[in-house]
Amino acid sequence: MTDLTPAVRERVLSLPSTELPAYVYDMAALRAHAAEVRAALPERVELYYAAKANPEPEILAALSPYVDGYEVSSGGELAHVGKAVPGRPLAFGGPGKTPVEIAGALERGVERFHVESEYELGVLADLALRVAPGRRVAVLPRFNLPVTEGTLAGSSLAMGGRPTPFGLDPERADRVIRRLTDGSLPHLELRGIHAHLASGLQAAEQLAVAGAVVTWATDLATRHRVRLAEVNVGGGMAVDYADPAARFDWHAYGSGLAQLTAAHSELTLRIEPGRALTAYCGWYATEVLDVKASHGEEFAVVRGGTHHLRTPATKGHDQPCTVLKVADWPHPWPRPTAHHEQVTLTGQLCTPKDLLARGVPAAGLRAGDRVAFSLAGAYAWNISHHDFLMHPAPGFHFLDADGDPSGPEVRTEEVPGQRARGATSGV
Repeated sequence: MTDLTPAVRERVLSLPSTELPAYVYDMAALRAHAAEVRAALPERVELYYAAKANPEPEILAALSPYVDGYEVSSGGELAHVGKAVPGRPLAFGGPGKTPVEIAGALERGVERFHVESEYELGVLADLALRVAPGRRVAVLPRFNLPVTEGTLAGSSLAMGGRPTPFGLDPERADRVIRRLTDGSLPHLELRGIHAHLASGLQAAEQLAVAGAVVTWATDLATRHRVRLAEVNVGGGMAVDYADPAARFDWHAYGSGLAQLTAAHSELTLRIEPGRALTAYCGWYATEVLDVKASHGEEFAVVRGGTHHLRTPATKGHDQPCTVLKVADWPHPWPRPTAHHEQVTLTGQLCTPKDLLARGVPAAGLRAGDRVAFSLAGAYAWNISHHDFLMHPAPGFHFLDADGDPSGPEVRTEEVPGQRARGATSGV
């Protein structure tokens, strides 16, 4: 079980059944966490938010005072983030950028490009000459660097240190650096090196990776007698769904980065956390529809499911949750109730994979009770398969969205082909 903030608890219990499921975000908690992260980082460490983790406009705006910029990974994210937080620095990453996306990024004046291949470098060079003449475009080649065996052992998702489609093979490094520094591409500027190798690492592991990336990058620069202004060591700070209280140690990480920057006074380091910034501020709130026994186990079926909150299915974990008892039962028939010590929570989808949490200690759980799934502030609604079975979209509640406790924001979300709850037809 995981605790809700008082504001979230009040909102979850106050919502009528017809407005569930819903995402509820505690924006004051988000701002407090972002401020703590920012304070833990030393000078010459820039903080970019990886918008893919949660691109809700309210989330992006709330983070703006605490981040140096935003990392986007598609043309759609580029346009969306540019509209939500206009004027903020953007870094364009991700494999498979199309020429249209690259041209759009150049037109928008994107601050820096994380280049993933020699082909992409060629496309960028050609388009930069035509779309942004007279401007030097900052480039950070992304490399899939080798790491010491065991360095990424704690990773939940590896993008480097092994064969992957991400970044350039380090064997191509000398060739790429020569192309960027021999004068043949004068409209491109080698700004630095990018290497995001893994997700789900703790502070000590992240520091080991950061040190290895910086050493490799500076050795490469020395070999070519060029100066790097910055090195991006990526994101991937651990969020523990099995133990939500065991948060990433930002203070230890910041102290380690301070030592790293002190040893490389010419470099600015950049990190790109996503999940570790926003996961803790969001809850997916819903209602128990039914409780049933099957072959010796008990299941509670809730409104919604993994088509709204896909992380349990994609990561194979049990989403941490809190059960909120509701006394009212308005129906004349008996109230379905769990009698076992543990219950499995499932959604409404016609698939046995629609599992939100197994083995939840919820004896006495009843239809009509509420469940709030925590750590739902990242990789939740935005990565879910919304259209499957065409259930209604959830509501979205941003509590204390602008720093005013009296002014929570509420909106609904449109699912393609459906009208979001709360919208009117206009007919």
